[in-house]
Amino acid sequence: MRLYYLPLVPNEIQRRVAAALAALTQPDKVHDLVVDDAGHVSFTFQLTREDPATLVRDARKSLQAVPGVADVKINVVDAGGAGGGRQAGAQGSAASAVPPPPTPAEMPHLGRVLAISSGKGGVGKSTVSVNLAAALAHSGHAVGLMDADIYGPNIPRMMGVDEKPPVTGGKIQPLEAHGVKLMSLGFIVERDQPAIWRGPIIMKIIQQFLRDVDWGELDYFLVDLPPGTGDAQLSLVQTIHLHGALIVTTPQLVATGDSLRGAKMFERVGTRVLGVVENMSYYVCEHCGKKSELFQTGGGQRLADELGVPLLGQVPLQAGVARLADSGQPIVVAQPDSPAGQALAETARQVATLLQSARSGPLPIAR
Repeated sequence: MRLYYLPLVPNEIQRRVAAALAALTQPDKVHDLVVDDAGHVSFTFQLTREDPATLVRDARKSLQAVPGVADVKINVVDAGGAGGGRQAGAQGSAASAVPPPPTPAEMPHLGRVLAISSGKGGVGKSTVSVNLAAALAHSGHAVGLMDADIYGPNIPRMMGVDEKPPVTGGKIQPLEAHGVKLMSLGFIVERDQPAIWRGPIIMKIIQQFLRDVDWGELDYFLVDLPPGTGDAQLSLVQTIHLHGALIVTTPQLVATGDSLRGAKMFERVGTRVLGVVENMSYYVCEHCGKKSELFQTGGGQRLADELGVPLLGQVPLQAGVARLADSGQPIVVAQPDSPAGQALAETARQVATLLQSARSGPLPIAR
């Protein structure tokens, strides 16, 4: 641990900070530690995929409890695998720096596993995720929803839950809302703390959410993925066998083009794309019931046709959906008879039917 103190002679606050970090983690993980007389603490945390996903939060809480500490700033960097950091990886060969991808495991206690994905942000992927989960739970199924959007975890707010999950017998206990078991990084890190993490740490978090959470016996397990085709998507498909993927888009061509790339990624890794959900398809006036198409039309159907899969739902724009989401009320629960509530409930029924018919083994990888 390299310590840089201002002034050079450590004061009592600096000694307490160093002792708190030494009690929490190994010295070689903490670098460039600075503690000034005003109690401002900053340091760099070098983590590997073997480190617990909660280590940063634990360090922050431990230091914030130190008398005299005003604030804590932590810069997290990827130290690579065992014995290899960024510098060692640059000097070594590519073959030695990149381990072979793991084989995805079957986790039968999770039931049917569905990834919900989109090519770009802002298309309502999380809205679809929480409403599908709530609708399946309302139908009497045991449902789990994992928020794999590490950089922007929205599931806690949209499901109306904001507390730390307890740990019992070494297992994290998922929180629950609307009959759905939930796990999200938003339950663990502070609300204003950015996740400045690279691939190995993201993989570790997703593996912990799958293996170290006491999900119990489920019928359906839904995973809300971040936009794109990055570390979270690859970590998921390398960790667990998926029974299907659902692609969420909006009618515009710019959204369907990005969604097509996301769908092709699942095909390349042998995951069946069940279908497409088109969000914000049209607007239904809450006063007269008239249907208006505000955006370009037909994008979802064109995407489904290109992929050779069904268009499972067209969810309309509806006044009040965003307000209900911000207050933790999925539209299928708060207003089940509304146009959006009915469309999402019907989509959930179709998804359940397709998942039940999904082959239990992995599909052949597309070439």
